[in-house]
Amino acid sequence: MATTSAATFSIGSVSFGRRGSPLLLTKPSAARCTSQNSLASFSGLKAATSVNCDSESSFLGKESSATLRGSFARKAQKPNQSSNHGLQLQASYKVAILGAAGGIGQPLALLIKMSPLVSALNLYDIANVKGVAADLSHCNTPSQVLDFTGASEIGNCLKGVNVVVIPAGVPRKPGMTRDDLFNINANIVKTLVETVADNCPDAFIHIISNPVNSTVPIAAEVLKQKGVYDPKKLFGVTTLDVVRANTFVAEKKNLKLIDVDVPVIGGHAGITILPLLSKTKPSVSFTDEEVEQLTVRIQNAGTEVVEAKAGAGSATLSMAYAAARFVESSLRALDGDGDVYECSFVQSDLTDLPFFASRVKLGRKGIEAMIPSDLQGLSEYEEKALEALKPELKASIEKGIAFAQKQPVTA
Repeated sequence: MATTSAATFSIGSVSFGRRGSPLLLTKPSAARCTSQNSLASFSGLKAATSVNCDSESSFLGKESSATLRGSFARKAQKPNQSSNHGLQLQASYKVAILGAAGGIGQPLALLIKMSPLVSALNLYDIANVKGVAADLSHCNTPSQVLDFTGASEIGNCLKGVNVVVIPAGVPRKPGMTRDDLFNINANIVKTLVETVADNCPDAFIHIISNPVNSTVPIAAEVLKQKGVYDPKKLFGVTTLDVVRANTFVAEKKNLKLIDVDVPVIGGHAGITILPLLSKTKPSVSFTDEEVEQLTVRIQNAGTEVVEAKAGAGSATLSMAYAAARFVESSLRALDGDGDVYECSFVQSDLTDLPFFASRVKLGRKGIEAMIPSDLQGLSEYEEKALEALKPELKASIEKGIAFAQKQPVTA
């Protein structure tokens, strides 16, 4: 489904910017995209006359926002455009969420439904997904929402999909570690990735299901056994660690959130999560005590939410927000944006571990480049923490690989 529209659309506190990239803001704001042409209505949304790329909080960092402004200016100057539309937008990407009726899946589906880059949003779960799809389908944004229930329908859900997001699985409960989730979620991920391999092997695959340190290696092994493994297109979503690091550092140092960028490396559980506070942008100094406190809080932030919810759930909303940010980054990369960087748990040669979370550059074919400079010039604290996390991360990776190799894939 192709849709053409104006440059900017607002829903509450959400503004849609460059070619439909959503900037999720903490408050409504206004910014400038210099086009003299009139802006038409879009799918029932009233088109705004300006765009804000300078919000204090957004999916995008300061550098990406600057790139968006430049992109707006270049697009506005292109000749032979319609007299009624200064900028053109085309919704042309299909996204599937496997586990869409769950605590993460539902808010994630809502956030992805808000992206004008998405033409089709396919929602899959083993039950209760029909109502979620019906509810979302009433939102007047471009994407068509379809529901798929059970193993007999998942193949149709995945046909022609560009990005597959997998939040399926059981959540953590009080006293439960990510390893406690392993036996249940490992089987779920294995089964779902087999189906992805059969129906949309070229799609970007985003793994959210915990323990990510094990489920990503499981997915890789399944794809290898199916003969369709592309390490550039398999991602463990660790964006929540970055979101938390940015938030906590901004709070601690009284910085504007849009200015803050803290790379987070390693893995996605406990001490394997290593925020590189020495690499924080803008440059800021921390006392040894602050480094220790911030690092521990970022590592244990998931437990903080689990305990606060007192058995009623885990970090579903912040995880959905972070996952939506990573989906949006993937869509921007697929759409040709040349300035897309995210941290992710991927196959890597930056360390002696086969998988490692670090900052990567995304492009139309997946990972275009690792950023090895992030691991250079670490502080003494970070060097020690990096060495300390390796045995645990290595064990989690090997556990996932061993599980997948013992389980034959379904033909």
